[in-house]
Amino acid sequence: MAHDDHRRPTDGDASATRILTDISSRAWEHSADRAALAALRKLPLFDQVLRTLFGFFGEKPIRLAFQANAVRVGPNQFPRIWSLYEDVCRTLDAPRRYPLLISQNPVVNAGAYGMSEPFIILNSGTLLLLEDRQVAYVLGHEVGHVMSDHVLYRTMTELLIQLAGLGFPIVGLAARAILVGLLEWSRKAELSADRAGLLAIQDPDEVMGTMLAMAGGGKDEETSLAEFIRQAEEYRESGDMADQVFKVLNLLGQSHPFWVLRVSELRGWIEEGAYDRVIRGEYPRRGEPDPAYKEDLTEAAQAYKTGAKDFLGQMAGTARRVGENLRENFRR
Repeated sequence: MAHDDHRRPTDGDASATRILTDISSRAWEHSADRAALAALRKLPLFDQVLRTLFGFFGEKPIRLAFQANAVRVGPNQFPRIWSLYEDVCRTLDAPRRYPLLISQNPVVNAGAYGMSEPFIILNSGTLLLLEDRQVAYVLGHEVGHVMSDHVLYRTMTELLIQLAGLGFPIVGLAARAILVGLLEWSRKAELSADRAGLLAIQDPDEVMGTMLAMAGGGKDEETSLAEFIRQAEEYRESGDMADQVFKVLNLLGQSHPFWVLRVSELRGWIEEGAYDRVIRGEYPRRGEPDPAYKEDLTEAAQAYKTGAKDFLGQMAGTARRVGENLRENFRR
């Protein structure tokens, strides 16, 4: 693999941030993310069901619905945020500048949605809580989702959550099982995007400080990153506890893993040397052939535990019924 030495200075810092030229999303994708998505795609009619659901609403109406109560960010609209976003996209060498919007929403969050035309929504509450470099991490996290082609499934997850809450007829027991599978994958996808966010700002302490702020909402003067990291270490010291937490989250209907767990996962990636290798320029490039499918699944299977795979396997029958029910409903 080639090494890139293109660097640029960061504001107020003598260090430099590496431009990750032509980086492939495989550089940050968690093997559990790939395995969960592979397991979902093996379910009968899974992709067809989701694409049919998307087609039922239509991409443009979905995009407009998400963007209807938000302001498009640009050089003349939220210029400070636009500058942060430009910087993040340049660092990750994003293929293009995906539309970025800010929504008046006090919940500290962001999201990447769409299908063939991805876009990013940043909640205003995030800007109130976080400092600029922390906001840049959040933006890098969302750009990572887009570059990893997560947006279709994330959009479908959000739609199914909303439809299930409204008691929409097509979201019966079987469709809820698919939603549980999507939530299982969604939490693994967050681990991938966390790595992309780190690569976007290349400051592990700043990233973990962001996670601390988003977990507890406190300010720097009243919180301790060292204490938060020690809290995260409890997960790794408890062996398979992380897997048990994921199973509990299935029951709680959570789309994101807990922040403490995410800190633990990110520290593991850093400590194994993967982050430093990427920063040195040792990463897969876009356009390079993907690893053999069998090899990729073998690696992923080691991270995606048997229990989770069995859980998804049990959903195959219900997924088949979902497809049949959806086709019937759409014919009416």
